[in-house]
Amino acid sequence: QVQVAESGGGLVQSGGSLRLSCAVSGTLRSIIVMAWYRQAPGRQRALVADIIQTGATSYADSVKGRFTISRESNKSKLYLQMNSLTPDDTAVYYCQVVTRRPGGDFGGTFWGRGTQVTVSS
Repeated sequence: QVQVAESGGGLVQSGGSLRLSCAVSGTLRSIIVMAWYRQAPGRQRALVADIIQTGATSYADSVKGRFTISRESNKSKLYLQMNSLTPDDTAVYYCQVVTRRPGGDFGGTFWGRGTQVTVSS
C-alpha cells in the first residue's frame, strides 16, 4: 500500500510560478510510475507529466517547456515545478502513484486528494 498527499497549491498571477509537492509513504520500492494529473472545472482529469522507474519523463504538450517533474531518488517525494503559468493552468492537481507486485503483476493505482492551483489574469 502507498499513501499520497499533495501540497503547494495556491493563487498566483499569470506568468508566475508554483512548486507542487507530493509526499509518498508506504512500500516505495514497489512504485513504477509517479505522475501529476489535473482536472479543470467541467473537464476530465488529464495527465500533466509522469516519471517512470528509469527516470524518463514525459509531458502533456500544453505544459512542455514550462513544467518540470522530478522526484527524490527514494521516491518519497514527487515535485512539479510550474513556470509561466496562465489561467488555463487553473485546476485541481493530483498526484498519482502506480505500483507493481514483487512477482511483476500490476499492484495498484493510488491518488492524493488534490491541491487547487488558481492562476489569475
